[in-house]
Amino acid sequence: MEPKTFFRLILLIVTAGFIISFTSTNFPHAPSSSTGLLDCTDSSSSPLCASRNFLFNKQKPTFSKQDPKPKPKNHDHLSDTPNHPLDPLTVMEFKKVRSLLSSDALFSSGAPHAFHSIVLEEPEKNLVRNWKRGTPLPPRKASVIARVGPDTHVLIVDLSSGRVERVDSPVPVSGYPMMTLEEMNDVTFAPFSNADVNRTIVARGVNLTDVYCFPLSSGWYGKKEENRRVIKSQCYSSQGTANFYMRPIEGLTILIDLDTKQVIEIVDTGPNIPIPGSTNTEYRFNNLGTTDKTRGLNPISIEQPRGPSFVIEDNHLVKWANWEFHLKPDPRAGVVLSQVRVHDPDTQETREVMYQGFVSELFVPYMDPSDAWYFKTYMDAGEYGFGLQAMPLVPLNDCPRNAAYMDGVFSAADGTPFVRENMVCIFERYAGDIGWRHSESPISGLPIKEVRPKVTLVVRMAASVGNYDYIIDYEFQTDGLIKAKVGLSGILMVKGTSYQNKNQVSKDKEGNEEELHGTLLAENIIGVIHDHYVTFYLDLDVDGPDNSFVKVNLKRQETEPGESPRKSYMKAVKNIVKTEKDAQIKLSLYDPSEFHIVNSAKTTRVGNPTGYKIVPRATAASLLDHDDPPQKRGAFTNNQIWVTPYNKSERWAAGLFTYQSHGDDTLAVWSDRDRDIENKDLVVWYTLGFHHVPCQEDFPIMPTVSSSFDLKPANFFERNPILRAAPNFEHDLPVCEAKYVSA
Repeated sequence: MEPKTFFRLILLIVTAGFIISFTSTNFPHAPSSSTGLLDCTDSSSSPLCASRNFLFNKQKPTFSKQDPKPKPKNHDHLSDTPNHPLDPLTVMEFKKVRSLLSSDALFSSGAPHAFHSIVLEEPEKNLVRNWKRGTPLPPRKASVIARVGPDTHVLIVDLSSGRVERVDSPVPVSGYPMMTLEEMNDVTFAPFSNADVNRTIVARGVNLTDVYCFPLSSGWYGKKEENRRVIKSQCYSSQGTANFYMRPIEGLTILIDLDTKQVIEIVDTGPNIPIPGSTNTEYRFNNLGTTDKTRGLNPISIEQPRGPSFVIEDNHLVKWANWEFHLKPDPRAGVVLSQVRVHDPDTQETREVMYQGFVSELFVPYMDPSDAWYFKTYMDAGEYGFGLQAMPLVPLNDCPRNAAYMDGVFSAADGTPFVRENMVCIFERYAGDIGWRHSESPISGLPIKEVRPKVTLVVRMAASVGNYDYIIDYEFQTDGLIKAKVGLSGILMVKGTSYQNKNQVSKDKEGNEEELHGTLLAENIIGVIHDHYVTFYLDLDVDGPDNSFVKVNLKRQETEPGESPRKSYMKAVKNIVKTEKDAQIKLSLYDPSEFHIVNSAKTTRVGNPTGYKIVPRATAASLLDHDDPPQKRGAFTNNQIWVTPYNKSERWAAGLFTYQSHGDDTLAVWSDRDRDIENKDLVVWYTLGFHHVPCQEDFPIMPTVSSSFDLKPANFFERNPILRAAPNFEHDLPVCEAKYVSA
């Protein structure tokens, strides 16, 4: 054995011995009731606190040998340079921003501070639209949202001149910026610095080493939340399961000062509610039994022997078939699509469709008014950062074998850049769907059988915002359609109960059951009813920025006596909407309409204005009272469609500063100005909604449920744009050996 290898082996043995010794001497088997043991302050030498810190700060995750591994990374982000006006800040640019800010008087004074957002300050829209590849970029700037002491500041850093400009300093509006990852992490540990919290948990019969406490944004309900940033925390037992969400310590709510991380208030309304057991809560593949007799599925994979049909140029410019667009990860929105263009096969022009599109906000109100639940009305983008919560995608399972991946580069609270690997994937999808077809009937005598396969391009990200997982797909079709799709999965947020069976639920004299605010999913577990609303920002530029919104009402028309054997028919009545308030749309099956964005200055050969239409799919509308505090903050869900004139500052439907906001700077407020929207640069806002009444099939982890909407050409092309699409031929496809099983 070589000396170097021998010394490595000795070091490994010594390290393992130390860990075993530490574990056996410091991990208590039962918590003591002494105050000293429960006081997990920074200065505490309690072995229980030390063991808990070892568990949660030092423990590394374990991975199955069967887990698919990401492809080797060849991308060196240190060498990235911007090539497009909308390219995100590079690692070197983040470092320069951090250096410039460190010497600014606002941050060099020694006052505690944190950077809640550092992103590209996008150039003016007209500069971006007029920029040509190969010409100099507009000046690169960074937009910075920082907290210094109790105040929030918005700054612009010019990377060329080094100038730091204060835009709002301090910010005068209600609300605070989204939390940093560091704050969220610190809040998970904050409850254990308080002896009363620890004593309450231990009184429930739970070992502190088994406890996870989760940061929950508190919303805004009045004076209690005024003049300081606060957050609530609730705790769960992980004993016997990795799915700790299914074992809530019900009724225990801890109010924490988000700046000092000190516990302000402890409310415990559930000391008599048992903690649900861990039975049947497991969901990890390697930990599940194999007694199921269900016939298994054989693997399916998309193979492309000639490689993918798309390219990603300069790290962010995606080109596929007749589409091209700029794609970048974003810490708040997740992913941003920009300058989306489509090639016209007849004119050979590459035409504008959308300047920018992204998820603006996600609103998730729970429907339980009790003390431990009323405040659970989350804004997942503006409070937590939808992109910050994005997880690395798992090859072969999140995305197919033929996917390419894109990393996100974001800023930590101290301004240091970090890389979120495999945050976005791009792949071509073929699921046996049909692009178009026609087979002629035999009675015509024409032997025609023409079919074209539908192949699409998908851009995907997935965010795990605590217990819930969101999958966002943008799917491009060669016929000019863009589908935006939202998938919901992950783990329910559940409520502990004393009930183990429905027959135990109390009833009144009329036989009406006690209101559970949800569904009994398993013994002592209620899945609480809630909603999800995902609001999209869609800056459509159909053949240019000057567009109009047309509402196409579908109406029944009665025929005149003797006019026809028919008594009625349906007709389309088109109305150009003049102002914002008339563009506030509530969808209704009994008032059917189409919603078009048209460019009246450009028409087809036969005179129709070119356009795109928003095609809703299954969705939901909020049933909350408009004066309910969470609905005031989430007033952008009062309608499913809004149309506003483009304003660079109006990007986030719940306002730039969402955390503890009062609802005074939302899409609803902007739209009520009733500005002119005819032949203007327009933004369409579309809200995709889900009502979720949990059922037992959602336990212990939810099968994905999804919905979508389409942006579809409406007289944009002269004819079917995929008329010349080629069919599949046997000789073009890979030949794979397969075993065939007869039915």
